[in-house]
Amino acid sequence: MSEKLNIVMAQLNFLVGDIEGNTELIITHAKRAADDLLADVVVFPELALTGYPPEDLLLRPSIKPRVEKALQRILKENLDSILVIGFPENTGEAVYNALVVARKGDVIAKYRKQCLPNYQVFDERRYFSPGDSACTVDLKGTTIAFAICEDLWEVGPARQASDAGAKMLININASPFHTTKPKERQELVCRRSIEEDFPFVYVNLVGGQDELVFDGGSMAACEGRLVCLAPQFVEGLFPLQAEIDENGRCRIPAQQLSSGLSLEAQVYETLVLGLRDYVKKNRFPGVVLGLSGGIDSALSLAIAVDALGAARVEAVMMPFAYTSQLSLDCAERQANALGVNYQIIAINGIYASFLNALEQEFQGLNADVTEQNIQARARGVLLMAISNKKSLLVLTTGNKSEIAVGYSTLYGDMAGGFDVLKDVSKTLVYKLARYRNEQETDREVIPFEVIQRPPSAELAPGQLDQDSLPAYETLDAILELYIEHDMSFEAILNRGFLEADVERVLRLVDLNEYKRRQGPIGVRLTRRGFGRDRRYPITNGWSLGE
Repeated sequence: MSEKLNIVMAQLNFLVGDIEGNTELIITHAKRAADDLLADVVVFPELALTGYPPEDLLLRPSIKPRVEKALQRILKENLDSILVIGFPENTGEAVYNALVVARKGDVIAKYRKQCLPNYQVFDERRYFSPGDSACTVDLKGTTIAFAICEDLWEVGPARQASDAGAKMLININASPFHTTKPKERQELVCRRSIEEDFPFVYVNLVGGQDELVFDGGSMAACEGRLVCLAPQFVEGLFPLQAEIDENGRCRIPAQQLSSGLSLEAQVYETLVLGLRDYVKKNRFPGVVLGLSGGIDSALSLAIAVDALGAARVEAVMMPFAYTSQLSLDCAERQANALGVNYQIIAINGIYASFLNALEQEFQGLNADVTEQNIQARARGVLLMAISNKKSLLVLTTGNKSEIAVGYSTLYGDMAGGFDVLKDVSKTLVYKLARYRNEQETDREVIPFEVIQRPPSAELAPGQLDQDSLPAYETLDAILELYIEHDMSFEAILNRGFLEADVERVLRLVDLNEYKRRQGPIGVRLTRRGFGRDRRYPITNGWSLGE
């Protein structure tokens, strides 16, 4: 007769640095898992006590006593369920990314992460020393091993656990989202369950932390099949039941499998969660953004309302002489449809005041892009003033394509605290706008004309983006190869693009690193977003070529 083992995956949203709050969150959900779900084992994500990534908080001397106090607080609860909790272990000589296995007030095992990622957004070798041994616990006649995040991506730790007699492996994670990551995780967990011939349980963090978004998607795999999958972007306790036969072998039968989301749905939910948590965790009462009548600000407004509710969103249209009636009409229609606080503040007088003040300085010089940038900077001044007065977070609305090539104004439309679309290409912006409109049939969230019209900054008469840039389909294809795949000039050229387009785009990307360094953070969606992912020198003599 087989034994049943009830495992609860605690897919929760922790706040980095809030050790006391995270401790209470762990205790509350551990009790709920035991009382409501009859949990034998409750598994929390990687570094749950501190939140992930704690970055240089790990270097503060006071973190060690705070973490130790938190662990003692949990142990004093004397809970019957086995708790698996990620925490930073400071021995005085080294710091480890670790997990503790506790039951009834006692620590019964510890594991130290062996594989420390130091690529893309990860800097774990800056803080942690690697562990070197497996960790197993005997429970209900079987042996369970433990590992942490990156350990699963290398063969060694799982093989080491198998050699130690493990019949199941529980892996705790803080794995941030990018567009191909959910599928990669699922395939990996299924593959490992075949290679080691035992089930794998994968518990992931959920929530936004600065530019990173953790999408959850906790899961279990057995015999190469996904047998349990928690929903993405949802905080909660997700149970699964394992079966243990008389020989101690484990299997997990098929259980809850959440339905998969389309790429557009995953990206949209990532943006919503990333913005919501940034505003909530930094305690802003709401946001303000410039609503231009264009597609980028329209999509940003829809995301803001979905993340925060209309009552916490203010949109400001700041027209000038070149602002079309279509832009005015579209902005007002969307603001009214979404029910946000909407204001119109014309910048004609402000612009004239700037030019009047600069009249002597500009004497004898022809008008050029300087005058266009003054328009953008006038708008930036207004939004920042509203931010100061009302304590609202300014959302900028630039997309990845524009930011990549510097099609934006420093201290103008780049002035703000958070850019929702920072890692969203222009072509993806259009897909997301159409996706959002498809979610409702009773109202037009983003006006049809906004999606159909040619994009324009409206800083000069008759201006269109394509006057200054290649077609966005071409631009985005080149940018993806150069930014996300680090392909050279010649390699991109060999893909069939025009030499003039490739040279121009790559030069613009390289020249505008100084702008990007001064721009706001935003949600990371790709393998190579601007920010933590991509670190190029501003001053450099690199030449295009192979």
